[in-house]
Parts: sequence; C-alpha cells; structure tokens
Amino acid sequence: MADPLLVVPVREGTATVSLRLFRTATGDRTAVAFSSPLALARVLGPGQRWIRLSAPALRHMVADLGVTGIVLDPAGTLPPRSPATGHDVHRLRVA
Repeated sequence: MADPLLVVPVREGTATVSLRLFRTATGDRTAVAFSSPLALARVLGPGQRWIRLSAPALRHMVADLGVTGIVLDPAGTLPPRSPATGHDVHRLRVA
C-alpha cells in the first residue's frame, strides 16, 4: 500500500519550486505538512502554493538541511512571507 500524500507548502521562483521551512516555538528547524488543502489554507492562507508529497519523500528532501522533523497539521497562523526579503523560515506554534 502506498504512503498517503501530504499537502506541503512551497514557494515558487521563476523556474523553481522549493519547500517552505519553518521553526518551532523552541527554535528547531522543521518541515510542515498538512492532511488537506483546507487545513493548509486555515494556517497559511488561501494563497499559499502547495504540492503533494509522501512523508518518505518529504523526509528525504529535508534530510541534509538540518530539519529535525515534520510537523503535521500545525495549529495557529503564521505571518505572510515577506516578498522583499524572500525569507521562508518562520516560527510556528505547535499545538
């Protein structure tokens, strides 16, 4: 049986798509995934771009990036990414 696909936030460049990474309230770098597009929109807003990935694929993609884990369906809201700075590391509150 195949792994279920997760909804993973990304940012789009001119010719690229890259994962958005976050920091937990304790400062640990983490990947974030959601169980549905609606769950993602509740936290990151309806304009947030996303892709579908399996958990093993997401873990493989962040393995060498100092990411400590994957937070599934985090609670709370995040401020929008600043287009001027392009920074994609935000703090999030994990319930």
